[in-house]
Amino acid sequence: MTQAIATLAGGCFWCLESAFNRLEGIEEALSGYMGGAIDAPNYHQVRGGDTGHAEVVQIRFDPARISYRDLLEIFFTLHDPTTLNRQGNDVGSQYRSAIFFHDAEQKAEAEAVIARLTADRAFDRPIVTEVVAASTFWPAENYHQRYYDQNPSQPYCMFVVGPKLAKFRSKFVDKLKPSA
Repeated sequence: MTQAIATLAGGCFWCLESAFNRLEGIEEALSGYMGGAIDAPNYHQVRGGDTGHAEVVQIRFDPARISYRDLLEIFFTLHDPTTLNRQGNDVGSQYRSAIFFHDAEQKAEAEAVIARLTADRAFDRPIVTEVVAASTFWPAENYHQRYYDQNPSQPYCMFVVGPKLAKFRSKFVDKLKPSA
């Protein structure tokens, strides 16, 4: 199996990670940090908004089973790409919308998807998603990995992650793993 990597930021990483790990063709989606100024940041540093990192999900996937374009299309349904440095009540640059590309092909694909969504007027406001080169990926602490699966009754999971995941499941039922 040939593997590829995608790195996406769209608010709290718990929401993105829980959805992407349920898709066919995804080897693994890991929560982490990218785009900041310090090495080996931790959650408390990033949450404070002073490191420049975004909460991201790094996705290892099989492009023969799910395309990068599919990942981007799904990404744009999982968050609001029109709010600068904010997703719901999560506010700060650490919650920005960003596509961290790993090669020129990914950059072109991201720009093409954004251009199409803009031309189609898919959103009421302009898309503010950054398209920037990937830098070092710092995995989040272990307790953040598969957080929703381990803590479905935690209030944030119940009121934010759960409803997003339910909407995702109904919209992408044909792309889900059998166990999802």
